[in-house]
Amino acid sequence: MSVFTRRALVGPAAALLLLAACQNASSGPSASSGAASEAASSAPVVTVPEDELILADNLFVCIDVPYPPQEAFAPDGTIIGSDPDIAREIAKRLGLEVHFVNTVFLSIIPALDGGKCDIIVSAQNINADRLAQVDMIPYFKAGQSIVVAKGNPKGIKTQDDLCGTTVAVQNGTTELDFLQGTSDYEGAGLSDACVADGNAAITIKQFDKDNDALLALQSGTSDSYFADSPAAGYAVANHPDQFELSGITLEVAIEGISVAKNHTNLRDAVKTVLLDMIGDGTYADILETWGVTDGGLTADQVNSGEL
Repeated sequence: MSVFTRRALVGPAAALLLLAACQNASSGPSASSGAASEAASSAPVVTVPEDELILADNLFVCIDVPYPPQEAFAPDGTIIGSDPDIAREIAKRLGLEVHFVNTVFLSIIPALDGGKCDIIVSAQNINADRLAQVDMIPYFKAGQSIVVAKGNPKGIKTQDDLCGTTVAVQNGTTELDFLQGTSDYEGAGLSDACVADGNAAITIKQFDKDNDALLALQSGTSDSYFADSPAAGYAVANHPDQFELSGITLEVAIEGISVAKNHTNLRDAVKTVLLDMIGDGTYADILETWGVTDGGLTADQVNSGEL
């Protein structure tokens, strides 16, 4: 596994988010569900057959909040970030009213398959396990970074330095797979590699919500916090007196918008409007607003799924 440093860019708008906000408003797609919704206001670029939507004229989006700057809560409870802005624009160009369904990341694909949402836009890395369950449209890219306490008291500067330490991580993530040797890292987990080299295993502390993983580092119950580079960079940028980046970052991975496998028309429509957003500059504007321009994909990358 190659390693290099990749610091996420964090813009001034993203700095307005509240990192510690932790509402958990999970809900289903009904008129009384409480899911955040916004109406479409322009003619659609392409339409989606009603039988591929939970509710005609509506688009329900599963998202795991908070995970700033990609998704977070504003002080008034509004869901904000680059992912919800992308989802809003997708819904607008499909002529649909958008609803956000806050969903724990570990259960986000079952929520899609169970009819709680039409698509997922929630910083999901594309991997073989997920592709076996859903179709995924490339829309963003991100590395994975290690955050440590200010001053790096454990001296964590390389992957080997993680051996014998406690790492906080969110359930269902690429980071957890890398540590424990599951999914794309089957048989090549970092903790097992530590033991094979004669070092102590990594103690992995798993949390259903990412902000709880960061809180473990903040409270001193873990030695580091492992997350996608935008989230890691955001934590450091907003709490520079408490956190710093260790310099450990994994390879960049492509993130995807998930759609149920039997909803091919919806999948193709979402891809069409995403390419439309890239073509007219709206996509780039959204990423710039949230300080994640370095995560942008070109139209060729969306079409090929390759960096």
